[in-house]
Amino acid sequence: MYNTHMTDSGGYQINEKDIDSVLRFLKATDPENATPEVAIDLLEHLKASVHTMAHEDPETLKRVYEELKRQKSSDNHLPN
Repeated sequence: MYNTHMTDSGGYQINEKDIDSVLRFLKATDPENATPEVAIDLLEHLKASVHTMAHEDPETLKRVYEELKRQKSSDNHLPN
């Protein structure tokens, strides 16, 4: 449905589910710019930012990852 040809062929590929999620975010926070093109631009920017962080600031990426692990660990220990 969405044109995601601008993404590269390696690693993470932007998909319709991700675009739809970002569109929901944009509709809630910036409705005037809530378009598939802006959603794709944001996803591509985030992807590039993580890539840059991995090369230029690996300690920050490590902190982000450690926070994710803590969240996942907490999620797995929620009562049924």
